[in-house]
Amino acid sequence: NLPRQERWKGSWIGFLKIKYDVRVLRVCRPFSLPILSGQERGLLMSGRRVLVLYGTLVLGFAVVLCRLYWLCSNTTYAARAAAQSTAEVAFPARRGNFYDCEGRLLTGLGEQWLALCLPGEGSYTRLYPYASPAGQRMLYQKRNAFRPFLVEMTQDVSSLGVRCYAAPRRYGDAPLAAALLGYLDGEGHGVAGLEAAFDAELSGTGAQDALVCAVNAQGRLQSGTEPELVKSDSGAVGVQLTLSRPVQRAVEAVAAQTMESGCILVLDTASAKVRACVSVPGYDPAHVSASLDAPASPLLNRAFQAYAVGSVFKPVLAAAALEAGEAGRVLDCPGYCTVDGQVFRCAGGIPHGEVDLAAALQKSCNGYFIQLGQVLGPERVREMAVRLGFGRALCLTDSLGTASGQLPEAETLTSSGTFANFCFGQGTLLATPVQIAAMMNSIAADGVWREPLFLECTLDETTGEPLTTLAHCKAKRVLSRQTAEVLQALLAGVVTEGTGREAAPTEGTAAGKTGTAQTGQFTAGEEQKNYWFAGFFPVEKPRATIVVLQDGQTAPAVSSAAIFAQVCDALAAMQE
Repeated sequence: NLPRQERWKGSWIGFLKIKYDVRVLRVCRPFSLPILSGQERGLLMSGRRVLVLYGTLVLGFAVVLCRLYWLCSNTTYAARAAAQSTAEVAFPARRGNFYDCEGRLLTGLGEQWLALCLPGEGSYTRLYPYASPAGQRMLYQKRNAFRPFLVEMTQDVSSLGVRCYAAPRRYGDAPLAAALLGYLDGEGHGVAGLEAAFDAELSGTGAQDALVCAVNAQGRLQSGTEPELVKSDSGAVGVQLTLSRPVQRAVEAVAAQTMESGCILVLDTASAKVRACVSVPGYDPAHVSASLDAPASPLLNRAFQAYAVGSVFKPVLAAAALEAGEAGRVLDCPGYCTVDGQVFRCAGGIPHGEVDLAAALQKSCNGYFIQLGQVLGPERVREMAVRLGFGRALCLTDSLGTASGQLPEAETLTSSGTFANFCFGQGTLLATPVQIAAMMNSIAADGVWREPLFLECTLDETTGEPLTTLAHCKAKRVLSRQTAEVLQALLAGVVTEGTGREAAPTEGTAAGKTGTAQTGQFTAGEEQKNYWFAGFFPVEKPRATIVVLQDGQTAPAVSSAAIFAQVCDALAAMQE
C-alpha cells in the first residue's frame, strides 16, 4: 500500500526501488525503480549525455595519442615526409660506347649541356634562346612546373647564373660508321646495327646518375643548400671494334666527295680485320626520322647487302684454272661468244683477238672466261667459289650479320646458258661486298682465306681492360702460295695495263679487278649497273685490301677504280 504521491517503476534489474517526492529521493525497496516525471527524466538523460560525451572525448583523445605515437615510430612515413622536401632529377642513362681497335672513341665524341631549371627562376625566358629544339619543347611543356628538371642546352649557360652540367653526346656532328653502328630509339635503346645487337651490354641495368635537391613547398632550393650529384653504376660496358677511327674518317671523306650511292671496305690484309666500313648515302643517327623517306635508302648498310658482281668474279675462275693447270690456254675473242645458240658479248662488243689469261683479266674479256669455264666445268668453278666464301653469310652476332648472297646450285649450272653467265659474274650470282673483300684478301694473303672481322671484345670503360672476346679468327688455306703469287701478278697487270689503270695510287703499286654488273633495272631508258673495284696495295707486300662498290648507277661521276686510288693515297699518307 503506497502513498498516492509515490510512484513506482518496474525494474528490469529487479533489486532496486527508488522512492521520491518533490524534494527527496531515497532507496526503499529492491527489485523496482521509481517512475520519473518528464522534467526529471530530462534532467537524468542530460546527465547521461554529458557522461557519454565526456567518455567519447577521452576515448578520442586516447586514439589520437596512439595514432601520433604510431606515426612517429613509423619510418615509412618519415621517409615520405623527407621525400616531399627533396626532388631527384635524373640524368640520361649512361650507355657504353663503341671504341676503335686502338681504344679511341667512336661514339660519345660530342658534348651536350644540361641546365637545371628551378621554379621561380624565370628559366623559360632566360634559357629558351640557348636551348636545343628538344630543350625548347621541354621548356614550353614545363613552364609552370613546380619541381626541378633538366633541359638540354646548345652551350654552357653557367654565365647566366644557371647550374649547368656537361654530359657526353652519343653522336657527333659528323658521326662515324653510322650504317654499321646503327641508332637508338626515344628510350635510348638500340634498334638497328651494333647498337641493337649489343643493347644489353651497352645499357647494363639502366641505372641513372641523379641530382638530389632539397626544396621547399614551392619547389625551390632550400636556402643554403646545393644540388647533390649521386652516381649510379649501371654495369654498362663498352664494345671494341676492329675499325680504325683515322682510317674510317679518311675513307668517309673520300666517299663523301666521290660517291652518290655505294660502299667502301678496307681490310688489314694480314688479319682480315675491317679497318673501315663506309656506306653512302649516310644518315644522322641523332635524327633518324629525317632519313626515313629519303631517296637511295640511307639507313641501308650496303656493305652487308647482296649485289650482282660482274667481272670482279673473274679472279675466281683464274684461281680455279691455275689450281687445275689450265692457265696456259690462249683463246680467240671476236668480241662475243656463242653457247648453244646464245650470244654473250664482251663490253661494247669489242673484239680482243688472241688472249691468254693475263690479257683476258686486263681486258676483262667475257668470251675468254666463258670458254675457260667450259674447259674447267661447273663443278670445279663452283667449288672454288665455295672455297673463297661465296654463298655464306657472315654472322657478327646472333642477331646481326651480312646477307648470304646467292650462289647458283650445282644443278642449275648444268644449263649451258646459266653456266656461261656464271663464268663472268652475271645471271643469278649475287655477293656482298664483304664476300668480295674476303675473296680478294685470300689472294693478297698468299692463298689463306680469313673471315673478315668487325668485333674485338667488350671493355671495362673505367680501366680499359678487355672483358669478353667477341670474335675469333677463322682461317684456312684455299689456294696454294704459288697460285696466289701468280694471281697477285696478274691483278697487278690489270692496274698497270688494263681496265684498272685509274686504280693506280699516286705512289706505290696496287692490284685488283674491275667489275660492271648489269642489274636489269632501268632509269629513263638507261640500265642501272653496279660498278666495282676490288684490290690490294702495295703489290709487293699487301697491307690493305680494299673494295669499292657504286650500286644502281647509270654513269658514276668518278670511277670505282679512281676511288680505290684515292683510298690508297689516304692510307699511304697516314703511314707517313
